[in-house]
Amino acid sequence: MMAVTFFTPGSSSQALLDEFDARIEQREHKAKITTWEKSNDGNYYTHKATEWTKKAWFKPVVAADKLIFNIIKPGNMNVTAVAYAYYYGHLIETFLNHFDDQFSAGQSSALPAAGDVCA
Repeated sequence: MMAVTFFTPGSSSQALLDEFDARIEQREHKAKITTWEKSNDGNYYTHKATEWTKKAWFKPVVAADKLIFNIIKPGNMNVTAVAYAYYYGHLIETFLNHFDDQFSAGQSSALPAAGDVCA
């Protein structure tokens, strides 16, 4: 029903988000996440690839047993279906590559859902 959701054991959703932030910010290259960056205000994430950067943003929502990322349109532009797919696929790939032992399942909605702002 919602954007990208990572189901976490107990109340470890905030810890998972904190670890995502730490891996983006770390200086050491080993295990660093180099494909995502945070907005200047620190509330959103965008992909760093030249052709995809700032085509969309993710806003995280921490819940009791899940970490949800809603997609947000960039300013006055809509999020295209291709950008939507790219962002969702790459976020799930990032979490599988770096945090596969910190969540039990990841889920993505096929179309925009509650909390998404695409158009």
